[in-house]
Amino acid sequence: MEIGILFADVRGYTSMAESRPLEEVARLLNRFHAVATDVLCKRDAIIDKLVGDEVMALFLTGFTGPGCFDKMASSAEGLLRGVGHGSSEGPWLPLGIGMDFGLAFVGNVGSGEVKDFTALGDVVNTAARLQAEAKAGQVVMSERVYQEVADRYPEVPRVELQLKGKSEPVAARVVEFAG
Repeated sequence: MEIGILFADVRGYTSMAESRPLEEVARLLNRFHAVATDVLCKRDAIIDKLVGDEVMALFLTGFTGPGCFDKMASSAEGLLRGVGHGSSEGPWLPLGIGMDFGLAFVGNVGSGEVKDFTALGDVVNTAARLQAEAKAGQVVMSERVYQEVADRYPEVPRVELQLKGKSEPVAARVVEFAG
């Protein structure tokens, strides 16, 4: 099915986890997960995974309706705003986001007692790799996503990214969040 994928990941998490008390790290992640849940659920996303310092969200076109791309963009903005990007104090958690849209298998995977509802396919891998390219406060979106939300982010230059595991460069746009 056609699906939008959003990955959001905390930048510098390994160093943070190494240098801060575990209770503080857990508090920050719980706060991040609460922000992510609130932002994404309000925009009809399905939270696929909350894994440590990362969230994966699915935007199923049959569920989100015709505003799928706007909901993805609003979610990215809401996540960045929710962790303080664009505020005068700066972020309390540095976050980078990647988004793509395309065909994926959506359903249960696994066997026996251990199954997971998820999405699989190139679109998922591409969104994850785009997220890996994002610096704190950035949304790196595929050209497919950008073309649907270009009015929202005018004049963002196109870049060609060589993503890990991809045989060809991927056209993308890097949106700097300014609040």
